[in-house]
Amino acid sequence: VLFAGKVNKPNFSKLKLDFKGIYYIPRIIKSSKLGDAAILKEIIKILKKEKISTVSSTTFTPELSLIKGNYSKIKPSIQDKLDINQSIKALNKTRAYSYSQGAVSRNNKVIAIEGKEGTKKMLKKIKNRGSGVLVKFPKKKQDFRIDLPTIGLNTFKQCKKAGLKGVILKHKKNIFLDKKKCIQYVNKNKMFILVK
Repeated sequence: VLFAGKVNKPNFSKLKLDFKGIYYIPRIIKSSKLGDAAILKEIIKILKKEKISTVSSTTFTPELSLIKGNYSKIKPSIQDKLDINQSIKALNKTRAYSYSQGAVSRNNKVIAIEGKEGTKKMLKKIKNRGSGVLVKFPKKKQDFRIDLPTIGLNTFKQCKKAGLKGVILKHKKNIFLDKKKCIQYVNKNKMFILVK
């Protein structure tokens, strides 16, 4: 099973469980209070106990992860670099089990940090001021085998709508969908893709 992007949590009270499910569900519910990263860690422990190994999807799909470099014709400006640093600092300050994979900075100020609703909802709230960057890095306690930040064409369209200039990802710590279409889109719209 390969995951890419947001996976909606079920309503635990509506699940029909077998005996094994009844045995494990209290552990999952308890970890859910700490956030998505904690739930995934608990599920990995349960799978291991059941002799099911968890392997990073990038083992099978290395082409879906970007390495360091600039992937667009446009490169970040001096102002963009200041904004990038602000977003990275903001993400570094988040709690261990925070939901935050993304932060947006504009004019040297953090204007949005991703909550549990995800990147899409965060970007929808941003007014178009024709500047700013989205940094999308893994959460602090993220398990890279099962939960990598995912980005695709829709993310770039949302960034464009919000007036952002570029997206910054972490080296080999991302799932990048529709690479060719995304690069064409950013080049056409004078945006950039940077991997640090």
